[in-house]
Amino acid sequence: MGRLAIIGGTGLTQFAGLKIIKRETVTTPYGAPSAEFVTGEFSGKEVVFLARHGNPHSIPPHKINYCANIWSLKQLEIEHIIAVAAVGGITQEMAPAHIAIPDQIIDYSYGRKQTFFDDVNDPVTHIDFSYPYSQVLRSRLIHAAKTAGIPVSPIATYGCTQGPRLETAAEIKRMEQDGCDVVGMTGMPEAALAKELDIQYATLSVIANWAAGKTEGEITMAEIEHNLHKGMTNAAQLLKSFLQAF
Repeated sequence: MGRLAIIGGTGLTQFAGLKIIKRETVTTPYGAPSAEFVTGEFSGKEVVFLARHGNPHSIPPHKINYCANIWSLKQLEIEHIIAVAAVGGITQEMAPAHIAIPDQIIDYSYGRKQTFFDDVNDPVTHIDFSYPYSQVLRSRLIHAAKTAGIPVSPIATYGCTQGPRLETAAEIKRMEQDGCDVVGMTGMPEAALAKELDIQYATLSVIANWAAGKTEGEITMAEIEHNLHKGMTNAAQLLKSFLQAF
């Protein structure tokens, strides 16, 4: 199927079980990527891993150089990206430690570089973004989850907010009314940039906590870390199942 990359988010700064073959840095016209690119073997298959927030985790979501990250993966001849992201759960099914495989996205972020085609010398370029995620990759991830016995939500709308602060209860209420099932901070412009470069892209959304206003009291980092440990363990098992059939 071509070369595969995994972009790790919060809770997946390092990919446990990856037998490292080499580490690479890539120079881009857009500045520095988040981290070095680690090529390794996992479950008998070659995969390239990138820590989205840097390693160690130090880059907030609104400061990530999405263009440099995606451009670099294209230069490394990556044809498929699985993006792992920690998110908040909005709708009833999206409980902490659950995994969703979104099929749609709504972008509430702002001020981020959204396209590779905004230079004055570039032709005006539009991409069809009706279906932002690769159906081929989504289907394979859903099948891999079933094979591994890991329950997932095969349909969900990801709402992308600016961060780094978490949302207000009123903002989450509005997002739910808009049709969002989960809320994260890194889904855009990552998905659109991959689409612009013809890279197949899909997301594993690991629910770290109930979104604001869905439970009494404030959201704590201890709660998030506890849920992420379980959720990311399941995500790693799902990825292993996915790679065995890739």
